[in-house]
Amino acid sequence: MRLSSSWEGDAFDPECPTRIVLDRVGDKWTVLIIGTLDEGPKRFSEIRMAIGGITPKVLTSTLRALVADGLVTREVFAEVPPRVEYELTDLGRSLLGPVEALRRWAEINVAAIVDSRDRADA
Repeated sequence: MRLSSSWEGDAFDPECPTRIVLDRVGDKWTVLIIGTLDEGPKRFSEIRMAIGGITPKVLTSTLRALVADGLVTREVFAEVPPRVEYELTDLGRSLLGPVEALRRWAEINVAAIVDSRDRADA
């Protein structure tokens, strides 16, 4: 689907591609990768170590999707062995504020949510 850059979506419309965007930015790995790349370009192994708990397969898949969505760039350096770095695009940088707010909200409220779940399970 080709749309004008001035076109605006409606997330409540089930046919709107905005839902694809929400799926991407609502993914926990996307949130953590965007936050990690805030500090500048990083290699695959640096991203993986910074995040912790992500498998190479999932990291590869998520990075490919972020590159395809225009949120991250992938640069290959002609060295032996080849070096690859990932960096936020301007569009990706525009996500930093919302992602940081969501991450901080989760960190601040995790205890209350876990307590509530425990009470619901009891």
